Amino acid sequence: MKKRLVIFSLLAALAVGLVACGKTTDTKAENGGKDAVKVTLNEVAHSIFYAPMYVAMEEGYFADEGIDLELVTGFGADKTMTAVLSGEADIGFMGSESTIYTYLGDTDDYVVNFAQLTQRAGNFLVSREPIENFTWDMLVGQDVLGGRAGGMPELVFEYILKKNGIDPKTEVQIDQSIDFGSTAAAFSGGQGTFTVEFEPHATSLEQKGDGYVVASLGEESGYVPYTAFSAKKSYIEKNPDIIQGFTNALQKGMEYVAAHKPEEIAAVIQPQFAETDQETLTAIVTRYYEQDTWKEDLIFQEDAFLLLQDILEEGGELSERVPYADLVNTDFAKKALEE
Repeated sequence: MKKRLVIFSLLAALAVGLVACGKTTDTKAENGGKDAVKVTLNEVAHSIFYAPMYVAMEEGYFADEGIDLELVTGFGADKTMTAVLSGEADIGFMGSESTIYTYLGDTDDYVVNFAQLTQRAGNFLVSREPIENFTWDMLVGQDVLGGRAGGMPELVFEYILKKNGIDPKTEVQIDQSIDFGSTAAAFSGGQGTFTVEFEPHATSLEQKGDGYVVASLGEESGYVPYTAFSAKKSYIEKNPDIIQGFTNALQKGMEYVAAHKPEEIAAVIQPQFAETDQETLTAIVTRYYEQDTWKEDLIFQEDAFLLLQDILEEGGELSERVPYADLVNTDFAKKALEE
């Protein structure tokens, strides 16, 4: 009896080994005979705003390119940039203003943008009370929960205020002391009369009856280079195939979003937002979809980079202009269109 059990165990182990070998072979075959390469991506926040990236993940586009992607949320561009510079992350996804700050800080191995994802701001102004016909001058003298000083959410918000003839420094009380991602909870707790929120927090506040979306910063600001993917210059130089494969996968995600309806996009990215029901998720995707949030390609154009520096300059965050050619590489995005 013991002998039979030993033989059975050995056969079972052999079978498992054969199955495992079979899986490895299949994976290599899909990746052109190579093992998948581990790539760590640090995202500034986990938001439906970045839907094309999650589509690329859920549809297996990164795996198709031989990339085993690990996604980490940094909760702020400053933290995401720190992860990239320290080597904790291979690629960062954040506002491109961070790459400018790093470059001006005399960092030898500075961070270069190689793919732009969003072309509008992705946050919304939420009021404590419903307002049918909101105008921006209603913020004069009010307390607003804003974003980190020098970050894109805050800079674009101030850019909009100035466009509407409002001085953000003297005419609005903007609270910048609250950590990124905690403003919605603070607003629910009674702080501020308005707050600037990304999704799904804006919709969540509405659902709880704690706030009401009264304006889209994306619609009001117009086209701005809000978020992009970047990596250290040395990483790009040493790993051009990885960067190309990564960009190829993103481009497929962009094309999927451009060719499908909001409800189809929402269904694909649902696993990324398990805490959000399908109806709410679809409504949020529709909101972003209708305001033309996502580019159709990943090319970070020079005029967009110049506009970014205009916004930084107006916000008092830019000590000097930086060269587009140093901080933006469009080769990978252009090639991805040919794949």
